[in-house]
Amino acid sequence: MPQVEPDQRRSARVGARSGRGGGVPRLFDAVLLDRDGTLIEDVPYNGDPQRVRPMPGARAALDALRAAGLRLAVVTNQSGLAKGLFTEAQLGLVHARVEQLLGPFDAWLVCPHDDEDRCDCRKPAPKLIHAAARRLGTTPQRCVLIGDIGRDVTAALAAGAQAVLVPTPVTRSAETSAAPWVAEDLATAVAEILRRQTAIAPPADRPTAPSVAPPSPVAVGTVSPPPVGAGPTRSSRPGGGTGTVLVVRSDSAGDVVVTGPGIRAVAAHARRVVLLCGPRGRAAADLLPGVDTVVVHQLPWIDPVPAPVTGPDIAALTATLAAINADEAIIFTSYHQSPLPLALLLRTVGVERISAISDDYPGSLLDVRHRVPVGVPEPERALSLAAAAGYPLPPDDEPALRLRPVPPPPARAGVPGYVVLHPGSAAQSRGLPPDLAADIVRTLVEAGHRVVVTGGPDEVALTAQVAGGIAVDLGGGTELADLAAIVAGAAAVIVGNTGPAHLAAAYGVPVVSLFAPTVPFGQWGPWRVPTVRLGDPDAPCRGTRAATCPVPGHPCLSGIRPGEVLTALTLLGVAPTRPPMLAEAATLAGSGR
Repeated sequence: MPQVEPDQRRSARVGARSGRGGGVPRLFDAVLLDRDGTLIEDVPYNGDPQRVRPMPGARAALDALRAAGLRLAVVTNQSGLAKGLFTEAQLGLVHARVEQLLGPFDAWLVCPHDDEDRCDCRKPAPKLIHAAARRLGTTPQRCVLIGDIGRDVTAALAAGAQAVLVPTPVTRSAETSAAPWVAEDLATAVAEILRRQTAIAPPADRPTAPSVAPPSPVAVGTVSPPPVGAGPTRSSRPGGGTGTVLVVRSDSAGDVVVTGPGIRAVAAHARRVVLLCGPRGRAAADLLPGVDTVVVHQLPWIDPVPAPVTGPDIAALTATLAAINADEAIIFTSYHQSPLPLALLLRTVGVERISAISDDYPGSLLDVRHRVPVGVPEPERALSLAAAAGYPLPPDDEPALRLRPVPPPPARAGVPGYVVLHPGSAAQSRGLPPDLAADIVRTLVEAGHRVVVTGGPDEVALTAQVAGGIAVDLGGGTELADLAAIVAGAAAVIVGNTGPAHLAAAYGVPVVSLFAPTVPFGQWGPWRVPTVRLGDPDAPCRGTRAATCPVPGHPCLSGIRPGEVLTALTLLGVAPTRPPMLAEAATLAGSGR
């Protein structure tokens, strides 16, 4: 039988972080642009303004950004200054010529150093992106950078900004494969930025639902009655938010977490929100702000290990859906999943309005058939569907992953500031090879990092092997809420593309993403949080969606060197908390002696 439980955390939604006023929600306040190869033709070490040539379509693309109210900044490495190949005065003349041809920029941020200077501002370091965001009065999370090489992308992601790669002949193929977002040219990149910005706002011809106060918590298995004098629960307009809205995400815990912004958007307007999720997502549902009641049921057309479809099971689900008496439903899915079987059941119980993303022809099953291009981040997909249904995220709620506050981490984890390594995954293809994970732990501990190793109840042997007696082993001893507390107290999380990466993003904790390319990084990578991606983006498993590694030796991750992880932590600004130690001393420290 389906399990129905109340979630009394709805009031947590009112505490949105870093929200901004204004009429519509915004993903981006600013666009940062690399100079050479992105805005103008790449003339090595150019100190001559007469040699400045704009990239095709650059002026029109920039004017479109300005017209949309986005601020613009240039972030550029200019090692010619350090090499003495041109002066600051010559550089100023070049930039004046760029503005003469392309229009004004709100800020110019220049790194004058060479690689040998080992500065902290030369891309791929993220300092220029942080500085640009400050100059523009925003945060890196509200910036998107357009560049032509991997250094640009790495710097943006390490700051928590989004990044678009526009390849040129100098762009290496591996850089293109690793980028989360690739555009054919500058005009295409700008068009997609503006499309994504618009996608989370309400359609112009549909008014948004009025915000209302949250209802009182309801009892298990019951349907909340309308307040006295509230009038009928059925909405008086398409997309109305005065009644009960059923939202659906029947998938894993990570999938529920990344749908959170879309659910918050609905909760900001609807009187009551009921979430239907699967058993694997139940614990994550408890952490979501904005949900009044949780219905748990495994959907055999969604679950990767489905139970057989039986008449009694479908009848039980149908009866539960009828008891909810939803005014409308919004079915959140991944791009490879179908909302149509559930839409059919919802129609049979009288749900009047149903919205979903569907590439397949839905007939009369959907009232709002939303379409999203492949590769859009999952949280943005959810936000755009909610907006298409008439439920935009309020302007005072930051478009970001967010979960309810958690208690401090358990004492065994140590004081906050440790590094979490989560080696496992429900999908074996996305987990780390155990020997590599153990080598990473050893390298980090010897460098002076405190490391906590986490894992589920079926990963006790794995975490013991990886911790190796020199790191704190919390394998098997944490439920999802406990894991969330451990992650929230971390300085950084090292993890594959699995649930704890999204927990880290929700609590603003930087991520070293050891990403198996079985699924697109742009869609499933950590969202709007400082991130460094490691792993082979061109491994043979790329795009297979395989749950079990289809290639002997796990080549997408096995080639990662532990030193790369150490470098990634440095790039993210995560420093060791104690002096480096020899391996023997590390072993003694881990054992508590």
